[in-house]
Parts: sequence; C-alpha cells; structure tokens
Amino acid sequence: MLWNRLDLVARSLSPMAITLLLVMVSVLPMHIPFFGTVSPVLSLMAVYYWSIFRPDLMPSFAVFGAGLFQDILSGTPLGAFALVFLLVRVVVVSQRKSFIGNSFVVMWWGFMLVTAGSLVLVWELASLLNMTLISPLGVAFQVFLTFALFPCFAWLFFRAQQAFLRQS
Repeated sequence: MLWNRLDLVARSLSPMAITLLLVMVSVLPMHIPFFGTVSPVLSLMAVYYWSIFRPDLMPSFAVFGAGLFQDILSGTPLGAFALVFLLVRVVVVSQRKSFIGNSFVVMWWGFMLVTAGSLVLVWELASLLNMTLISPLGVAFQVFLTFALFPCFAWLFFRAQQAFLRQS
C-alpha cells in the first residue's frame, strides 16, 4: 500500500521534475560562442505542454517556482520568468479545449504565439530594469530556436506522459 502511494506521488511530480530539469539544462555552459544569449527556453516548452495536457499536475505555485528558479539560474531580473510562466499557464489553461483533439500543428502555432509574446515580455522587462535597450537580435534567435526545438520536446513530453502518467 505504501509503495503504491509513493509510486502515485512520484508519477504526479514528474511534470514538475521534468520542468525543473529543463531549467537546469537550459543554463548549462555549452562552450558555444553566444549560446548563452540565444539558448532555447526549454522550461517554457514544458510549462506550455503540461498546462494543456495535465494542468492538475502543474499548479500555479509550481509554475511560479519554476519561473523563479529560471530567473535565479539564468540571471534574468527576478520575477520575470515567474510572471511569464504564470501568464502562459493562465492563457493556455483557458484555451486548452482549443488544443485538445486538434492536430499538432494547431498546438505548435499556439506555442509560437505564446513563445514570441513571452520572450518579448522578458526582453522588455530586462531592458526596463537594466535601464538600457538590450539587443533584440538575441531574443529573435532565442524565439526561433525555441520554436524549432518544440516538436522534439513535445514528443518527449508525450512519451513521458504515456510512460509515467497513464495510471494516475
């Protein structure tokens, strides 16, 4: 009985654990010139995906915590990603019926819109709080790279959902 309960808890925590792991992977030094400024926001992919398919396992406080963790590790102004992740969750959960049962292309287009708006908002907040205009070129590359990698990570999230969450 205890093992079944522990298994259920571990399965329930897997979306948040995956998101936190992606926050850490996003900030690993890759030793590629300029990669730090254009690295994809992998955790945004996770927040978006899990907010559509398992919002019960990605509550607002967990999304906020992942955003703060992203801010701390990436050096963005404290609260920027926390705010953006919460806004993404609110928007996606309110529109999730539009995504469920539709093709992947619809979900990807939604992700593109959410990502562009999210990263522009982070860029604006960072520019405002640093009191200098940060080059938008890095943000443009970051948006493009995040768009491009989403199908791969969505497939991984889908596989994780099938493997870990089928019984919960």
